[in-house]
Amino acid sequence: MARVIEVDQEIDYKPRDQIRAFHNRKERFAIIVAHRRFGKTVAAINDLIRSCFEIDRPNVRVAYIAPYLSQAKAVAWDYALEFTRDIPEIKVNHSELRIDFLNGARFRLFGADNYNAMRGLYFDAVVLDEMADFPASAWSNVIRPALADRRGSATFISTPKGKNEFWELWHEAQDDPNWFTAMLKASDTSILDQEELDEARRTMGDDRYEQEFECSFEAAIQGAFYAKEMKEATEDGRITRVPYDRAASVITAWDLGIGDSTAIWFAQYVAQEIRIIDYYENSGVGLDHYAKVLFDKEYHYEQHILPHDVQVKELGTGKSRLETLDALGIRNIEIAPKLAVEDGIQAARTMIPKCWFDADNCTRGIEALRQYRRDFDEKLKTWRGRPLHDWTSHGADAFRYLAVGYRRESDWGEPIRRNLRGIA
Repeated sequence: MARVIEVDQEIDYKPRDQIRAFHNRKERFAIIVAHRRFGKTVAAINDLIRSCFEIDRPNVRVAYIAPYLSQAKAVAWDYALEFTRDIPEIKVNHSELRIDFLNGARFRLFGADNYNAMRGLYFDAVVLDEMADFPASAWSNVIRPALADRRGSATFISTPKGKNEFWELWHEAQDDPNWFTAMLKASDTSILDQEELDEARRTMGDDRYEQEFECSFEAAIQGAFYAKEMKEATEDGRITRVPYDRAASVITAWDLGIGDSTAIWFAQYVAQEIRIIDYYENSGVGLDHYAKVLFDKEYHYEQHILPHDVQVKELGTGKSRLETLDALGIRNIEIAPKLAVEDGIQAARTMIPKCWFDADNCTRGIEALRQYRRDFDEKLKTWRGRPLHDWTSHGADAFRYLAVGYRRESDWGEPIRRNLRGIA
């Protein structure tokens, strides 16, 4: 039966049986992992339209947000126009991708690629479509605060792309009474016939098919640089519990962000093994925060490997971050060689088979390595040589610096030692 919105009009939307529970939910938040061609975007658009009339507040604001504004327009705008065309006296603003209703409510499309454009706005309901492709800070820094004063609701819909922020939300939502959750696999919904699914598997290959149609968070990411090496690490049991050995020193490797995340790996070199015992990542904090993190862990540090740009002086202070770290008590700083990214990736590939990763302390870093991938040229339909810059870049870059920058203390030579000035 078609959904009825209280404007004396019937909206020509007939929800599939598998999505009715979502429309009837009472929870404030919802997360749906759904296979391709299920119709999750259509369901989400109609849920937002209903909110424009059922939320008992003045000037209701709802938003559909895709990874890119151009994507939001291509995927959702026609649906929004189709399902609101019979509502009387609507005002459509095509340039702003906005629909205003007679009761003062407003429906609008946004792109997470420019999430700062949503700062200062409020929302009563939002849908984050393909949230697995969102910038890491979009939800936590901008969209979530925009829901606060009106206690707005949020729906996350996506197919998986490894264990990123979308997976973390899915995992945490399972036992939270404020969350509605649903996983809709092609093998369960029967929306697509088996012949079509079999053909898709043959064409796409098992990994991509499992990700796109069977909602697998475990499937290998297409174009991932370290897919083979990380798969072997899993199969060999080298992603496990790796305790800190107090008899061995710790080496850290950093990727320093300014407006972006900073990532730090903690490794111990014991005989022929490289034991990756810890990983830390954060954003929006100063170097004093990271110095405190190091000291709080109470490891015995041998050296800290940092990228070459740590030596660049900042205009505001006239000091380099290298000097700032030294003033904070971070000693034995090693400047990683300035090599081509491709050479660093190859060095990391060579190093991973020697590595043992602590599964608990390094969860996010491990996923960064699994998902760090080539950029894809949509126009030429080919993989570019350069990496895609996304949330995985920080952990992967820091790991690359570890691969190219560490030299055992016994190899330093005397009397010259690498120190604050980066003497080679």
